[in-house]
Amino acid sequence: MMTDQRPKKAGRWGQMRRLEFIDFRLLWEGRVNRADLLEFFGISAPQASIDFASYLEQAPGNAVYDKNVKAYVATDTFTPKFAPDDGLRYLDELLAREMGVIDEAESFIGWAPPMDSVPNPIRLVDKLALIKILRAIKREDALEINYQSMSGPDPSVRTVAPHALGFDGYRWHMRAYCFRRSKHIDFVLARILSLSSKDMPSAPPFDKMWHTYVNVIIGANPQLDEGRRRAIELDYGMQDGQSILTTRQSQLWYLLQRLGLRSQNPDPKAQQLVLLNQQECSGWLGE
Repeated sequence: MMTDQRPKKAGRWGQMRRLEFIDFRLLWEGRVNRADLLEFFGISAPQASIDFASYLEQAPGNAVYDKNVKAYVATDTFTPKFAPDDGLRYLDELLAREMGVIDEAESFIGWAPPMDSVPNPIRLVDKLALIKILRAIKREDALEINYQSMSGPDPSVRTVAPHALGFDGYRWHMRAYCFRRSKHIDFVLARILSLSSKDMPSAPPFDKMWHTYVNVIIGANPQLDEGRRRAIELDYGMQDGQSILTTRQSQLWYLLQRLGLRSQNPDPKAQQLVLLNQQECSGWLGE
C-alpha cells in the first residue's frame, strides 16, 4: 500500500488551520474529537491534545468534553471564532464535494446530509489552452485564436489581447480586446479551437465596460398575490421589496438573461421577478 509522502504543513499557520477545523466541526456538526484531527491532518495524539487546549484557551466556553460520546461538543453559547459562519460557504463546499470539484479528504465537512443538484451540460475547457490564456493575461501578451462564433458557419482567426476571465453562471469566457473588431469582446473558452502566441499589434485600449460597475434592482412581480410576492422576497433576500445586485457593465447582459429579465412574460407566475431600474439598465446595455 502506498502512503502519502507529502510533507504536512507545520508551524503557527498549521495550528491555526487546525483550530479552524475544530471550530468548523463544532459549528456545523456540533462535535469534534481527537480522532478527527488525527485522521484529517496526520498529526500525533499529543499534538491534537495541544490543539484542543489552545482552542479552549482562545475560545473559552465554546465546547465541553462529553465522556459519553468521547468528543468535545458545542455549548449553547457557542460562537465561531476561527471558521467562517456563513451558511452559503458551507453549502458551496457541500456542492463542490458533490460535484467532485474538491475531494472529500480536502473538505472540513465530516458528516454530510444526503443531497443532490440539478446537472448542467458539460462545457469542455482545454487545459493547455487555459494555461496559455492565463500566461497571456499575466504577461499582457496577445494571442492568435481560431474561434467559432455564433455569427457565421465557419471559424475565424483573430488576434486578441486577453486581460480577464468571466463566468456567466453556465460558461467561462475570456475577456479580450479583439483587434479585428476594434472592441473588447467575451470569447467562450469552449469555442476556441486553437491558439498561439502573437506579437501585440498595438496597445489595447482601456476596457471601460469591464471596470464599470452597475446596480441591478430587482423586485417581486407586483401582479403576484401577497403570499407569492413574500416568498420571492425571501428567496432573494429582499429588503423593503427590493434587492440590489452589483455587476460589471460587461456582465450585465448575462445577469439579466440568467434572471429571466431579458424579455417580458405576461404570466406573473412565469415572470416572478421584475427589473425596477429598467431604464437605467437599458442605457448601460446600449453603450
